[in-house]
Amino acid sequence: MSRNNVPVTPKALRPGSKICIVAPATEIKPEYVSGAAEALRREGFRVEVAPHALGPADGSFAASEEDRREDFRHAMLDPDCEAILCARGGYGCVHFIDAFEPELLRENAKWVIGFSDVSALHAMMSRAGVRSIHSSMAKHLALFPSNDECNRLMLSLLRGAHELTYTEQGSPLDIPGEARGTIRGGNLAVLDGLGGTAFDLLAPRDGEDTILFIEDIGEAIYRTERMVRRLSLSGALSKYKGIIAGQFTESRPDKNYNRTAEMLRRRLPEWGSADIPIAFDFPIGHTDRNLPIVEGAMATLTVRPGTSSAPGTVIFRQVF
Repeated sequence: MSRNNVPVTPKALRPGSKICIVAPATEIKPEYVSGAAEALRREGFRVEVAPHALGPADGSFAASEEDRREDFRHAMLDPDCEAILCARGGYGCVHFIDAFEPELLRENAKWVIGFSDVSALHAMMSRAGVRSIHSSMAKHLALFPSNDECNRLMLSLLRGAHELTYTEQGSPLDIPGEARGTIRGGNLAVLDGLGGTAFDLLAPRDGEDTILFIEDIGEAIYRTERMVRRLSLSGALSKYKGIIAGQFTESRPDKNYNRTAEMLRRRLPEWGSADIPIAFDFPIGHTDRNLPIVEGAMATLTVRPGTSSAPGTVIFRQVF
């Protein structure tokens, strides 16, 4: 087994630990950054906002490609910084994921936090064999209290929690069963764009049982179907042990399907994911309730069917 196949879990933060806020993609409202910084300080952390997190903007980007890359490099190499909170997603993380050697990321392992376009950074960290946190970012910290479920769970991970269990009401679309494996995934469109590269997070690794989770926003149903078909044609879809289909927000009905979840319910089993548990409409994605997932954690997914009088249940447990 190569060294990078043994996952690294970044160390737990303590009172006074330093968190760096970077903006690796699209520009963000200053009040979200300042609000997140204040929320983290109230939790007892020191906070440093990266020099270019608030610009100067470069078109739609928070800053130039060089400045965004160097802000991330500075945070990663700063021995006092123990976690990197991405201010927001959008688009832009892919610009510099090839600028960091896996060994550098492993030797300076620290939590990278975010979702959406930040899935590209999760793919970068996964390639290096370092676990990271798929969760909400600066806006949620700024607008919701620290005891909000998603903030509370994310903070518990930073403070050293080694297990999370979610028990959720199932969807009528669910396919029952139980799976065990390493949880990997994120924003489907972002990860689809990395297919066939060294950062391909959707391709199951040799000898690894994988549970996939996916979410997206603003994608036409047919475009998501095309991404799923690519997974099928690549052979990946038939190798997953379980799938969590999160929220696919802002996708409009078309002549074929009313919702993306309905398309996935048909196509996933048809194109290669037969006889595995699949949970639909799980609270992950571009919604206020975006439960944290530790990329690379060991996980179990239990999908229990409903009855005529009661809905089913989805139990998702991650240990790291």
